[in-house]
Amino acid sequence: MEYDDKLIEEAVLALLATFSFDNGNAWKGFDFETMNRLHEHGFISNPVNKNKSIWLTAEGLERGRQIADQLFGKRTQVEHVSDSDT
Repeated sequence: MEYDDKLIEEAVLALLATFSFDNGNAWKGFDFETMNRLHEHGFISNPVNKNKSIWLTAEGLERGRQIADQLFGKRTQVEHVSDSDT
């Protein structure tokens, strides 16, 4: 699926605003509480380590892709022919 860059930018901006503090200051990474919850749900590897990255589990990768398709996927218009048109 091709993704809509504008929707991705808006989602990132929304996440930054959601996790901002001090009237607009935001960390570049996601907050640890959210990462811990994703780990508890089995979607990512344990985020509490010295690594700067995490691994998505197979379930997390699949779920993440489904959500990305729903939120950011470019939609093509499909014309529907009504019964009265046939």
